[in-house]
Formats: sequence, structure tokens, C-alpha cells
Amino acid sequence: MKIETKELEPGLWPALEQLFGANGACGGCWCMSWRRQKGDDWEKAQGEVNKARLRELVITGKAHGILAFSEGRPVGWCSFDRRVDYPRLDRAPSLKCDDADRVWSVPCFFVHKDFRGQGVGTALLRHALAAMKARGAEIAEGYPVKPFKSGKKTPPAFAWTGTRSLFAKQGFVVVGNPDGGKQRVRKQI
Repeated sequence: MKIETKELEPGLWPALEQLFGANGACGGCWCMSWRRQKGDDWEKAQGEVNKARLRELVITGKAHGILAFSEGRPVGWCSFDRRVDYPRLDRAPSLKCDDADRVWSVPCFFVHKDFRGQGVGTALLRHALAAMKARGAEIAEGYPVKPFKSGKKTPPAFAWTGTRSLFAKQGFVVVGNPDGGKQRVRKQI
């Protein structure tokens, strides 16, 4: 399968909307989970509110990400931005850091169920790293799901932040508390 990746720009909003579908990628999230401000009522934001918020960020150039396509069809997405643009990260104790102003984050992935396990996530992450480097980023950070101790594979619906192996293949290493509830990986760009 040939995968083409493109950096998000306002003209690609219809492709992102098509990919996310009626459910907004996952339960009406619309890739807004990490952007939530303290006190934001998630129950009220799910669905149309999150969609409108993301659309406004895309149209004004304040949301960054990569879209993957196969034969012109949108099949995957990953979000990236300056870590400080994802305020929820610092509200998770195991994800806090002292140098957030120097860090760019890759907190979300969404790959259409028919295209998982075919290299879409890898293509998205590679392009995101190149886009961050072009913007002068020094450090890239991700938040992969914590692997099961049993070695059992994480169900795709719960791997929306990526997997350790996805990040490791691109040179990321675990930082912070490796046994914490949430994982943090980094790479110098």
C-alpha cells in the first residue's frame, strides 16, 4: 500500500472531517482531549463543540498535524504542536516536565480501522518529526500507551497516543517515570 502524507492546512479540513467521521475519531473527541482547559466540561464538549473548536484551530492555522492518504482517501492522522498548546499534559503528574517551553508534542494518532498495522502510524510520525524540525523544534515528545506486563497487544481503540514500539523505531527513549500510569518518550531533533 502506498501512503502519502500531507501537513494539515485549512484546505484539508474536509479530509480530516471525512476521516474522523460522525464519531469525531473517538467518542466525539475531535483530537481536543489534550487541548482541554482546566474546568472544561468534557461531557458538554464532546461532539459538535469539539468539532467546532478544532475546525477554528485548523482554519486559523493554530492546529498542526499530518494526514495520511491511500489512493486519495484519508486514512490516518497525527497531531503535533508545541507542548504548551496542550494544557492537559501538565495536569497529569507523570507527564509533567521542567522544560515544556522547549518541547513539541505528538499526543494523538488516529488510523482508520481498515488501515491499521500497515505503516500508517510510522509514516505520520516521520512526517511530524520533519515538520517539527522545520519549525526549529529541539525536542519531540510522545505519550505512548503503557504496554501490558503480560506482553498482550494493546487494543487499537486504546492506542490513540501511539505505542512504545512506534516511537522507539524513530529513536524515542522513555523518560520520566517508566513505571508511572502514563508514559513519556523523547527524541532530540
